[in-house]
Amino acid sequence: MKRIQLNAHKALVLSFLLTFAVGFTAFSQLLEPAKWSFKTNRINDTLAELQFIAKIQPGWHLYSQQKYPVGEGPMATEFIFEKITGAKLSGKVIEPEGHKGYDEMFQANIKSFDIEAIFIQKIKIISNKPVKLSGIIYFQTCDDGSCTSGESQFSFTLPGAKTIIAKAEIADNVSVKVTDTLAAAKSGNHQKAVTDTKAIPTKSGKTSLWVFFWLAFVGGLIAILTPCVFPMIPMTVSYFMKSGSKGKIQASIYGLSIILIYTLFGTLVAVIFGAEFSNWLSTHWIPNVLFFLIFVIFAASFFGYFEITIPNWLVNKSVSAEDKGGTLGTLFMALTLVLVSFSCTGPIVGTILVESVGGQIVKPIIGMVGFSLAFAIPFTLFALFPQWLNKMPKSGGWLNTVKVVLGFVELAFALKFLNVPDQTYHWGILDREIYLGFWIVIFTMMGFYLLGKIKFPHDSDYPVVKSFPRLLLIVASFTFVIYLIPGLWGAPLKGISGWLPPMETQDFDITNIVRENAGVSGPESKGNIAETPNYSNTALKFPHGLKGYFDYDEALKASKVLNKPVFVDFTGHGCTNCREMENRVWSDPEVLKRLRENFVLVALYVDDKVIEMPKTEWYTNKDGREVKLLGKKNTEIQIEKFGTNAQPFYVILDGNGNSLIQPHAYDLDINSYIKFLDDGVAAYNSKKEIK
Repeated sequence: MKRIQLNAHKALVLSFLLTFAVGFTAFSQLLEPAKWSFKTNRINDTLAELQFIAKIQPGWHLYSQQKYPVGEGPMATEFIFEKITGAKLSGKVIEPEGHKGYDEMFQANIKSFDIEAIFIQKIKIISNKPVKLSGIIYFQTCDDGSCTSGESQFSFTLPGAKTIIAKAEIADNVSVKVTDTLAAAKSGNHQKAVTDTKAIPTKSGKTSLWVFFWLAFVGGLIAILTPCVFPMIPMTVSYFMKSGSKGKIQASIYGLSIILIYTLFGTLVAVIFGAEFSNWLSTHWIPNVLFFLIFVIFAASFFGYFEITIPNWLVNKSVSAEDKGGTLGTLFMALTLVLVSFSCTGPIVGTILVESVGGQIVKPIIGMVGFSLAFAIPFTLFALFPQWLNKMPKSGGWLNTVKVVLGFVELAFALKFLNVPDQTYHWGILDREIYLGFWIVIFTMMGFYLLGKIKFPHDSDYPVVKSFPRLLLIVASFTFVIYLIPGLWGAPLKGISGWLPPMETQDFDITNIVRENAGVSGPESKGNIAETPNYSNTALKFPHGLKGYFDYDEALKASKVLNKPVFVDFTGHGCTNCREMENRVWSDPEVLKRLRENFVLVALYVDDKVIEMPKTEWYTNKDGREVKLLGKKNTEIQIEKFGTNAQPFYVILDGNGNSLIQPHAYDLDINSYIKFLDDGVAAYNSKKEIK
């Protein structure tokens, strides 16, 4: 049998765990971790202090005025004075001492404030008439897993010189209308459009880490049921039983050693890759194509066409070290188990690591703790309670069946990695019906394999279905295939829509044909288009026959012409949750009706790697880099103006770029989404009436 040797650290792949993946729902309530109040302190007749007092909720942090490159730190607290009458600023805003230390979320040394922070701006009074100052504070607050960005308007009125009476107008987290001048000062680039964000929610890191831990734990349990691991349980337990009274202690050390080895491996991955590679890993074609190929290789290995093993010299060294005995010998026994079982556990471990290196730096460690904990439990428990071995299922062909089924799942989800660059680089390889065709064939073959109609190199004869769990897998396989088939003609397949290519890539869509014949997406539906949108002849599309723009500034202009609010959709070609929102929420008739009739729509794709803006629109950002790609511009708009880089992210604006209501993130509650849309329209109409 052929053997392919790979080092363990190259096993960075994502496979079957994705079948258990769940969406991470962002907070939809208004968060106000910091509230501002304002006071004045008259030092003398011509000098005064303006005090900006932030009350911060326990567990949350407000950040200093230090600015960081986009995506490498928190949004700086920034004080912008819009109007100054009868005075002038004396120096810069003085901030409290706070504390500076390494921040795990931002992977940098960050200065922040807790509980209360008082900022002071000195002013020199130059008039004997009343002094007036007003402006806005931009700020960001974070706890251990969530961040919000917000703003607060302030205004001060003081008597002129030769008086000693001071008074201040208190403003506490009021809604703000930001001018284009303020926007330019905030963004530092050519873009004039602006927003007024209030407590923008982001995904909770704490929630995702817990979910990820349990997914990794499930992966460890499944790894036990592979033919490389399961037969080793009685062999290992028998060894400890021969050690007499010390056997139970050594068995416990053995289990802890397994956890230690995998955790150290996760730590190594975290140090090497870190969180800064997350965007590159998730969208660039090189890692995604590499992961696709590795998935296919591991699937072939699971099918039994060859075996992937650790180099023999490494295994032999570990085995020879077992002779040292004691705790050290037990540690090397655990290392030997890890190395020998790699051909079965490698794809599973790689699954966890690839998922984690695209996120926070602690994720690889959390994932390996979860996996190794489940992996170590049976070895430890059976050693402590050897009588349980009598009830343990016997090894047999069912173990290879588990391995082959995992191979089919590996092969199916390999396509997910190929789909990401196919969308972001517009290759056109995996249109939706092609993707579905592959899945239909793969899961049909899995059903026939479980029936015994297809065999692989290591399979034994299995003429009848002898076990009920196998029967359930057969039923599940063919049921899933039947569910997939209508998708070839445009069925939304809402249950798995996040994993599929966008509906717009499908050549034959019955729903769209019916919609066009009914005139819904024809000329009658173009009331939200003022002129032909830029980039409309590219791969950028709206789902469900909707019409809209793909350029932020162009949408704002259309809003003023059509007298409608702007619905901004921050999305991405490779955004799983975006597709799920479009197919499970946007497809609702009431939601679709509101989007079509009440808004100027703009879809801002943040991960597009191909589409260039016209040369007249190229600009240099505040990092000194020339921005040419539309996707890069959209990313900077979202980060600089809304303080988040998560998608999907929905904002409703007026024609000047002012945010009308609280932004909305991933949330499959249709009623909540309808309320979000209706509230946006109501806020827009209310603002028109005031004018």
